[in-house]
Order: sequence, then C-alpha cells, then structure tokens
Amino acid sequence: MSKKTIILLAVVTLGFAFDSSGILELTYPEYFPEPVYDLKKNPLTSEKIRLGRALFYDNILSADNTVSCASCHSPYNAFAHSDHDLSHGIGDQIGTRNAPALMNLAWHNSFMWDGAINHLDMQALAPISHPKEMGDSITNVISKLQHSKIYPKLFQEAYQDSVITGEYLLKALSQFQLTLVSSQSKYDDVKLGKDTFSTQEMNGYKLFSHHCNSCHTEPLFTNHSFKNNGLEIDTTLNDYGRMTITSNPADSLKFKVPTLRNLSFSSPYMHDGRLRKLSHVIKHYTSGLHDKAIISDELKKPIVLTSNEKVDLLAFLLTLDDKAFVFNPAHQFPREILLGD
Repeated sequence: MSKKTIILLAVVTLGFAFDSSGILELTYPEYFPEPVYDLKKNPLTSEKIRLGRALFYDNILSADNTVSCASCHSPYNAFAHSDHDLSHGIGDQIGTRNAPALMNLAWHNSFMWDGAINHLDMQALAPISHPKEMGDSITNVISKLQHSKIYPKLFQEAYQDSVITGEYLLKALSQFQLTLVSSQSKYDDVKLGKDTFSTQEMNGYKLFSHHCNSCHTEPLFTNHSFKNNGLEIDTTLNDYGRMTITSNPADSLKFKVPTLRNLSFSSPYMHDGRLRKLSHVIKHYTSGLHDKAIISDELKKPIVLTSNEKVDLLAFLLTLDDKAFVFNPAHQFPREILLGD
C-alpha cells in the first residue's frame, strides 16, 4: 500500500508504523493532501498523546467537574453526539449548536461551525471558557491539574516539566486529536484497489461527484469553506453563523462545510442538529432550500433526483463509514489512566 508519511518523534502504541530506530511514522493514504497542521512545532510523542487522551476524557476541565470534551464528542459517534440536537454543558445548560464530529483535524485550518478559531492548539479554549459548555478558565483548570494526583506526573513524562502551563495543556489536547485519522472506509478500500463499489454505490458516487463534490470535496469530503446551504433560520437560536465573526452581511447563515465521513454514526445533522436522518438531509437539498437570495452559488440551481437516485446516493454515502476508526480502542476512554485499571 502506497502511503505518504510524516516522520514524528518518539514511540506510540496506537497502531502506527515504526521504523528500526523507533521513530513513529504517522501514515495516511497517498490520495490525501498534505496536512496543514505544522507537526514540527508540536511533534507527536506517545507521552503527549497519552496525556492529551486523558485530558480529553476528564471532567476536570469544567467548572463543576461534570463535563469533559468527550461529553459532547463520543468516540462511538465519530466524536460527535447522537443524543442531543444541541450541545449540553455544565448545569445541563443547552448550547446553540450541534457538536460536530472530530476527525482528520490535521487537515483543518479553521474550527467551530463559524470558523471562530483558526488553529487546533487554540480550539479547546472556546469550550473551556464558554459559560454554557465547560464554564471554567484556563487559569483555574491549570490549578486543578497541578493539584491533582495524576497530572503532574503525566506532564512531567510528556514535557520533562511538572509545572503545568496553558501551552502544554492545549498542545497535549491537540496531540490526541491529531491521531483521530479516519481513512479505512469502503471508499478508501476502493481508492486503494482493495474493493469495488456495487452498481448502486457506483451510481451514487457518480451522482455525488456531479452534485456534491464541489463542497464536500474528496477525499476529506469537505473543502473547509463556509456556505449558506438554504436552511431557514431557527428564530429561537437566531444563529447567523460566520457573520457573527466577520460582521459581513454576505456571511449571513454561512456555516462550515462538515465532512461526510462516518455519517451513520454522527447524527443528527446540520449546525443545529435539526435533521435526524440522512434521508432528511437529501430531501433538504432536493426540495427544502430556503432563502435563495443569499444561498451559496453551488445550490442556486436545484438538485433534481429521482427516488431511485436518492437511494443510490445514500448507498454511496454509507461507503464513507469507517468502523475501524469509530471502534478503535486507542481512541476510547483511558481507564488505565483515569481509573487506575
């Protein structure tokens, strides 16, 4: 199998490849683009990934020690959250957006549905400090970590420094999230010549290539841009998306294009979780578009599909499911660290 390879420092037991000197090789398919995250500035090591994984699952990052990153980003839902349309935070407060799936983050240059954050190392600051999410401050979180029984040792192992800093904390969280690479779906096997699409899946692939690929661009199935996809605004939430960041009226109701990988695991869909099923998503794009005055150019021409074509398109989308990613034990709750098992 031909692979592009990034040479990273140290040894890690997450199923990655090793060379004879013990240097970790984080591999990804040759048809993937080069990552945009600069790994030279935060080289992956097993100790930092281990620390980041513990932090991701630990409620200690929230003000009342009840909410972790994984509370909204479950590994079994492709690091999304299937139980709630909108995110839930401390005190069971309800947020204003659906928790997006997390995968292939080394290829992202913006984060959040509105692109408010432009670097993975800074992303965690937003939920940690948001009053309806974790509701804490980075200063208080660091204090709690410094006084915990396990974290001074984990930080010492990761950074050769038991003094915990915000930079160490944020970069460790990035370390774990950078390992969340999804590239083992049937689609990927077809790309590598290890499998073939069924007739129905191939028909769906052709429809996808014609109607959807401009925004949900292969192989990551997002072009990382912001689009108005014709959803009517929820007058309770009054969320105008990208415009809240740029103050540009042209960005009204534009939200980041999400990846289509692992859709079977990551419902509900859209920035506010209003659509529960993939069939509802397809119906939206074929008959539910609203506000054509400012809708993105790609959608101004109606998408017309027969009932059979909708089924074919759905069949292709299901080839993007990556069970090896979703059920990877290296991504799950670290009982041996947090519970001492």
